Amino acid sequence: MSKKRYWILAGSLIVLAVAIHFYSADPGRVESSYSVGVYPPVAAFLRHLFGWLPFSFGDILYGSLVAWILWKLAKGIRALLRKKVSRQSFVNGCARSLVIILSLYIFFNLIWGINYNRRGIADQLQLKMEKYSQDDLKQLNALLVEKINAAKGALINHDLPYPTSKELFAKVQQAYTAVDSMYPFLQYHTISIKPSLWGWLGNYTGFTGYYNPFTGEAQVNTTVPKFLQPYITCHEVAHQLGYAKEMEANFVGYLAASTSKDTLFHYSVYLDLFLYSNRNLYHTDSVAAKLYVAQLSPAVKMDLKEWKDFNRRHKSFIEPIIRWAYGKYLESNQQPQGVLSYDEVTTFMIAYYKKFGKI
Repeated sequence: MSKKRYWILAGSLIVLAVAIHFYSADPGRVESSYSVGVYPPVAAFLRHLFGWLPFSFGDILYGSLVAWILWKLAKGIRALLRKKVSRQSFVNGCARSLVIILSLYIFFNLIWGINYNRRGIADQLQLKMEKYSQDDLKQLNALLVEKINAAKGALINHDLPYPTSKELFAKVQQAYTAVDSMYPFLQYHTISIKPSLWGWLGNYTGFTGYYNPFTGEAQVNTTVPKFLQPYITCHEVAHQLGYAKEMEANFVGYLAASTSKDTLFHYSVYLDLFLYSNRNLYHTDSVAAKLYVAQLSPAVKMDLKEWKDFNRRHKSFIEPIIRWAYGKYLESNQQPQGVLSYDEVTTFMIAYYKKFGKI
């Protein structure tokens, strides 16, 4: 393709990208026409297309992309060092790069990314989202401590082994089947959940799971402690259902996990939610936050120690870099708190409790 055609194509893609931006500016329009209209069949198609594969195609896709980028960078640096880069080839390279970036941006938004601008689960449940008080936080911490200790006690009494990944993913599908009887908009069919091929790498970069919008697969890092995995998986399925923001995926994951009849799911979700709410409380009343942690049973504290030790064993210099970059990505997608957006599930939990009187 000639240079002129590349720039014409780039200009056309810029116009389309701007059109997507203006379309996404109206949350009501996004909710009614895209999130509950266009997106569900697109997501279901992708799960049909790749869900049957026994491995994560998305992991291979991303791995290949990283390898290609590294190869291109190495090739470019070598050409620069050998002074074989002409002005014409540099301009052509910029044009090609612009076309690729714009194409990925447009495709990403059309098949999932526009969901960042939807009204979301708070609107669907008619939750009153308002600033909570310190007393609200304390009440939530107390309720979660009670739930956690009860669930852990039941798990110890029944002494059941942790499910395999295949069993866990089937249980997650069952949890969503149960929750959609109350909230039909959370219907989940055509399962596509995979153990991530890059779990070992995720341990050093800080990811426990991710959703690949290009393949519709939910990837779970199955090398992290087993008691974390039920809620992680429910969270990633929430992304599959079109809840793009992290705090919303956390809350939808809670709705599914807490509806499950499996006590392990209850323990996993309430423990994770406690860590979020307790961290929020710590910022305003560290003494009270520590008191709630002290109320956790010895068995729960052992699990927290296992998680802490796991993170310490896999600490690396690259995690802060990845965390910073991911935070910037979240900030650019309607989540100004960056990685702290996960903690904002606390607001949803308090609003839910005030409306329904339960967690």
